[in-house]
Amino acid sequence: MKKLAVLSMALLFVGASLQSQAQVKQKGEIAEAKKEVKTEKKELRTERIALRKLEGTKVSELAKQQFRSDFGAVPNVQWRRSATFDEATYTKAGHKVTAYYDSGNTLVGTCTIETLADVPAKGQAEIKTKYKGYTPRVVIFFKDNEANDTDMLLYGNQFEDADNYFVELAKGKQKMVVQVTPLGAVSYFANL
Repeated sequence: MKKLAVLSMALLFVGASLQSQAQVKQKGEIAEAKKEVKTEKKELRTERIALRKLEGTKVSELAKQQFRSDFGAVPNVQWRRSATFDEATYTKAGHKVTAYYDSGNTLVGTCTIETLADVPAKGQAEIKTKYKGYTPRVVIFFKDNEANDTDMLLYGNQFEDADNYFVELAKGKQKMVVQVTPLGAVSYFANL
């Protein structure tokens, strides 16, 4: 009987020891997986191609030709050259629209001034909850040209071009921009 009790205790001890080792191994695997994700994110950031700066101060005639090809004969277009894009600003259906052309004279995408009501309802609700006390100011909708892989630059931040809303929020002297996906997911984007 004594042997059975000692054997039972020994098995219990071995089982607890094995379970403890399995938990340690599992925690190590989780830590390793987290480390791999961080490394992959860092690699993606370093792989992001720096936007090519445009030379000179004059808007490219090729960009203007491409704009006419992309949008037709739009009246009252105002052109300007930034450090990285030739920008065409015009009014369409009462909305101010800016089209961005990269160094290859290819459309990167367009930005349209919208209202908070245009942001997906889920995004509006999340902004109200997550950013209580903040007042929405300007809403910009970026529409990506999916045929061009050039990243976009807004508020001084380069981002992977995808259709998104950018909502400027203010609370006293604090001003920030949040990014809202077409599905309504909200994330911090930049301070102003």
